[in-house]
Amino acid sequence: MTVSDITEIISQAMYVIIITSAPPLLISMIIGLLVSIFQTVTSIQEQTLTFVPKLLAIFLVLIIFGGWMLGNMTDYMKNLWADFSVYLH
Repeated sequence: MTVSDITEIISQAMYVIIITSAPPLLISMIIGLLVSIFQTVTSIQEQTLTFVPKLLAIFLVLIIFGGWMLGNMTDYMKNLWADFSVYLH
């Protein structure tokens, strides 16, 4: 196993992590922005107001995109294990 093989495995893993975590993170960021705009407009400065909408939105995103996210991670692991004999040399 060479340094380029290790670098390729790590870069593929980072790509899978970024792509898989993007939907919940983006939705959480958008909901947080909308709630903060709402708080600014209404002068409500309750810190717990952002928690519940973000939590519900993330659960909804995980229900919708959960299969796709699991498929991404499973495909990466299948590819990694399929090339296992190459990595031993």
